[in-house]
Amino acid sequence: MKLGILGTGDVGTNLASKFTELGYDVMLGSRSAEKAKGLAKTMGPRASGGTFADAASFGEVVFNCTSGSSSLDALKSAGAKNLSNKVLVDVANPLNFANNQMTLTVANTDSLGEQIQRAFPAAKVVKALNTMNYRVQTNPTIVHGDSDVFICGNDAKAKAKVTEILGWLGWKSVMDLGGIDRARGMEAILLIWFAISQKYNFQPLNFRIVK
Repeated sequence: MKLGILGTGDVGTNLASKFTELGYDVMLGSRSAEKAKGLAKTMGPRASGGTFADAASFGEVVFNCTSGSSSLDALKSAGAKNLSNKVLVDVANPLNFANNQMTLTVANTDSLGEQIQRAFPAAKVVKALNTMNYRVQTNPTIVHGDSDVFICGNDAKAKAKVTEILGWLGWKSVMDLGGIDRARGMEAILLIWFAISQKYNFQPLNFRIVK
């Protein structure tokens, strides 16, 4: 499977590196194709780089790993045609860090995941991997004991594909929360995640649902 990764920060490069280790072909996408190509060179022959549009066109499944405040613009650069009928995994969060505080730029009655689905109705948006540190995303066993990864989206087949991909990364417990509107809760979790992470000096941690 070919995977397109939009974004060259910690999240995007970490996912891209892991997928190439697992034997999948990956294209990193950035506003600067040269930056993406330079990073891809460090990941071996299965990795390549280009623009957002290049990566979106390349990927059978596309990951949005851009900053949440610029995700819609980045996806517009990627091109609606390149995202049409594809699974689009939204890993981003609508965060604002003004005045040394973390707040959400959209909440309660809307979410970034929903905004992306409305802006790209032909894409199959699945929210996933946004509730944890990037190191945990690709290595669930870095935290003690089993923990959960949440997903949501409107398309059942798309969620099944994302669940399969999460299995590649080592996730055993994938919790489907429902439609893309559930991204409101998944993004709001970041507020408590940030507070807990600060308390533990940003050591890798994750959520586990017990009942």
